[in-house]
Amino acid sequence: MEKILIIEDDPKIASYLESYINKYGFIVKSVVNFENIMQSFHEFQPQLVLLDINLPYFDGYYWCRQIRKESICPVIFISARTGEMDQVMALENGGDDYITKPFHPDIVMAKIRSQLRRAYGEYAGSQKERILEIENLKLYPERFELHFGNKTVLLTKNESDIVATLMDRYPRVAGREDLLEKLWDDQTYVDENTLNVNIARVRKKFQELDLQGVVETVRGAGYRLLITWRDEAE
Repeated sequence: MEKILIIEDDPKIASYLESYINKYGFIVKSVVNFENIMQSFHEFQPQLVLLDINLPYFDGYYWCRQIRKESICPVIFISARTGEMDQVMALENGGDDYITKPFHPDIVMAKIRSQLRRAYGEYAGSQKERILEIENLKLYPERFELHFGNKTVLLTKNESDIVATLMDRYPRVAGREDLLEKLWDDQTYVDENTLNVNIARVRKKFQELDLQGVVETVRGAGYRLLITWRDEAE
């Protein structure tokens, strides 16, 4: 059964989440040492993290970055901050989803299941590893790795899904609605800005591979992959 780590400094909220999620058969643990959250992460080895922003010592953005240095497990922010920039910052720092307080527990469970389903689906690893390749650009969707030449970058699940969709559709345009449907099962709770942030993150990952201008915005339609390095090679 999947393990879920709760990083929430309000003991009442943490206890409520822990008891509610535990009812559905998950193994749940709440962090108590907020000075060294990564120690709890290493010891528990969770498949998903629920993370508050306002925490003692360092905020949730910081801890999400630390988690992302060594894990691609889904991270769902849960915060009383309702501003658009707070949600953008959460996604920019490696989060996969965002829930505002006060929250309905059924929405929390729906998002947990959605993230776990995408990260550890029942068909994951059951067949030969899938590899997408276009002009020396290789994506390993099950590993969340993007390769170009001798360079490799790690992707989050959302980033990997975006790149896979762009590569599957190449040279056609991947529509915004198609990407939203691919990435989020519960579209009722996702706004357009969430996709914009994830696209920006994908572009940064391409830049880490020294690939510039790879993801083109097609106004009113969506996004398209551009194989810019082929022209340079010629």
